[in-house]
Amino acid sequence: MAADQISPTVFNRDLIKRRRAKMGDDHFLLARCADDCADRLLDVNRDFENALIMGNPQFAQALLAQLPAGKIKALTLADFSAKLAGDAVFADEEALPFEAGRFDLVISALGLHHVNDLPGALVQINRALKPDGLFLGALFGGATLSELRQSLYGAEDALYGGITPRVSPMVDFTQGAALLQRTGFALPVVDTDKVTVNYANPMRLFTDLKSMAETNALSARSSKPVSKRFLTRTAKLYAEHFSNAAGKAVATFEILWLTGWAKHPDQQKPLKPGSAKTRLADALGVKETKL
Repeated sequence: MAADQISPTVFNRDLIKRRRAKMGDDHFLLARCADDCADRLLDVNRDFENALIMGNPQFAQALLAQLPAGKIKALTLADFSAKLAGDAVFADEEALPFEAGRFDLVISALGLHHVNDLPGALVQINRALKPDGLFLGALFGGATLSELRQSLYGAEDALYGGITPRVSPMVDFTQGAALLQRTGFALPVVDTDKVTVNYANPMRLFTDLKSMAETNALSARSSKPVSKRFLTRTAKLYAEHFSNAAGKAVATFEILWLTGWAKHPDQQKPLKPGSAKTRLADALGVKETKL
């Protein structure tokens, strides 16, 4: 979606909250994120005294089951849906209710891609961290559902002679790195996990997206109900253009992992330009050619 089509309030957060309350239990991408997050935490040679996990309790349970006892000593669970949060804290990523410097670990699992002010949310997360605290965030990236985006727009243009916003704008790899730097995180790292899922037919994908609370929640979405004719045309285009050799509908999900640390004076810092004491040519064993 072009930038000039995006309203200042991109997402209808009330609608997202209602949909998250109806989220199904079988969210396979949350399970994948839990596995990845556990690997990342196990690579960090420290235990965490006070952690915050923002996301579906299914994610938290799957993550904790893979960590040794004592890796996370005290845990606060939070979710944007009060129903999902249960006994945990109800917390809107756009207005976190936590005091500064409370946590030494904050994890966000597939929620930040639906935030209207992502830089503001990251600033609040950074503020909630103790110095040298760790942030790990998983959110959907720009390649997510590219096949569905093209099929929806193709069907809408063919049937109605124009298009309306149907798939959320998402952060790409470069934007993720810039956001971490802009919001004050030290040692920022962004990496991506592309997941290709094969569905028996496009309708099964639509069902999964509804169960994952990932259907259209754009403020600028069309107010017209989605017709059977439109869904059928979309599914037909999808099957024609995005099926594999076995006839399965292919769907791409890109999960961006944002990693950053709250600043601390003792953290490792990059060397100043020109301060290297060994030439790269010597290290590589090649002859240096000056320009």
